[in-house]
Amino acid sequence: MATLTPQPHSADDAWWRGAVIYQIYPRSFQDANGDGIGDLKGITQRLEYVADLGVDAIWLSPFFASPMKDMGYDVSDYCAVDPVFGDLADFDALVAKAHALGVRVIIDQVLSHSSDQHPWFRESRQSKDNPKADWYVWADARPDGTPPTNWQSVFGGSAWTWNAKRRQYYLHNFLSSQPDLNFHTPAVQDALLDSVRFWLDRRVDGFRLDTVNYYFHDRQLRDNPPAVQAADDPPEINPYGFQDHQFDKTRPENISFLKQFRVLLNEYPDRMSVGEVGEGDGDRSLQIMAEYTADGDRLHMCYSFDMLGEPFTQTHFRNCIKNFDAASQTYGGAKSWPCWAFSNHDVQRHVSRWVGPGDDPVQLAKLAAALLLSLKGSVCLYQGEEFGLPEAELEFEDLTDPFGIAFWPEFKGRDGCRTPMVWESTARNAGFSSAPKPWLPVKAPHLALAARAQMGRADSVLEQYRRFLAFRKTRQSLITGQIAFLDWADGLAFVRREVAEATLCVFNLSHASVTFEAPEEHKALIGHGFTATEDGKTIALDGHQAYFAAL
Repeated sequence: MATLTPQPHSADDAWWRGAVIYQIYPRSFQDANGDGIGDLKGITQRLEYVADLGVDAIWLSPFFASPMKDMGYDVSDYCAVDPVFGDLADFDALVAKAHALGVRVIIDQVLSHSSDQHPWFRESRQSKDNPKADWYVWADARPDGTPPTNWQSVFGGSAWTWNAKRRQYYLHNFLSSQPDLNFHTPAVQDALLDSVRFWLDRRVDGFRLDTVNYYFHDRQLRDNPPAVQAADDPPEINPYGFQDHQFDKTRPENISFLKQFRVLLNEYPDRMSVGEVGEGDGDRSLQIMAEYTADGDRLHMCYSFDMLGEPFTQTHFRNCIKNFDAASQTYGGAKSWPCWAFSNHDVQRHVSRWVGPGDDPVQLAKLAAALLLSLKGSVCLYQGEEFGLPEAELEFEDLTDPFGIAFWPEFKGRDGCRTPMVWESTARNAGFSSAPKPWLPVKAPHLALAARAQMGRADSVLEQYRRFLAFRKTRQSLITGQIAFLDWADGLAFVRREVAEATLCVFNLSHASVTFEAPEEHKALIGHGFTATEDGKTIALDGHQAYFAAL
């Protein structure tokens, strides 16, 4: 492997610290050619909407050439646009328009595995001695013909599939059509970094790295031990959860590759990276986030699934932030930086996840936005959450997600959060597509929440997102400030502080009314869209309300 030489870069490159990134799932954002599938031209047509929302960047889920067995997360050509989304000229036009609107562009990079239709794998599987024989993870069967290890696929079943041509098993942490690349082979790292450079030269501003802790596997192919589970725990729906994944991911060799990735990015001014840490254990995932963003020579930031699940409690949010900060001290302190999200293309939408008996989903959506945008870290918003969209309820015959198809109905998969954007409630397919039938259906409960119906309505979730994003830009402490939590049994309260500016943030996470005793010296802030009454130090907050003050 060719070792890259670190290049100096400016402190001004830190635009990403505290940035708000809007995730676009291309298949579901806007269909420009009427085939029922969203595309790059459709995204370009809607960029004014995104810019007006007030975000700093967009993150595009994969649009690369792919057989679409996992909706683009199975790449067959890292340097080509899949025809269903358009072509390279369409991508260049998207980047140019986004930049003209002041919006940066981040793209997904799926480096841990490719499609089995990638030319690299087609060559690798032909023999044990071809030039790319070791570009994927191959291993002989055990003497009894069973797979080399007990490793499980995230999508269920063994992580190994037999290939009759090579008479060996190959590793796949996800679908069998997604073979894992062998990062122990230097030429693989070089080839992947070359593909990253290709997009850097096309002026992308950063990369979201899919499953960033899955790059390396244990060379010795040791079996994973069983996960520690309480005796009364119910059996896992997915057998993946039965193991402590010590040897099939999060290997120490990963750090050296992340450093090489950062060196490449540093050759280009103002570029950034955010890694997805796929780890089930909350404490462990936060430690990985801190380690992978340490020392200023690895990733710029990471996110995990800790805030993409349950619960909606002050203890959970507080512990996520505090435990990440504590882990960061082990790996260099202030240089480690998190990125948080409440929804994305892999999880149930947070309004459905968190709404409970007596809750108003509209007010819950508004409060969740304010909370997410007030936490220490950068933020990812997922398309449609600014409408307060709930999870779509789909029939089995509507599903496209192999994960959901495999575990239905106990797990309904990821299609319910991937349905098309709803732009206009009275238009065909809510304005997403003119096709007779889009790739996933637009469900009736979403129509009333369409963008057009919410625009200009002061009480809508959409206008609250716009309002709070604008308010946030007036308070530097909410963007890059440190965080200090306050003891308050009835909700979540903290202070964000940046140099001489401090902002008090108070959140009532329940639908019941509560009071909060504010510090002696404070000045209520306005413009954020929440209402609260004050009587001296006592702040009265109705259900799912927030309060902000300057200290």
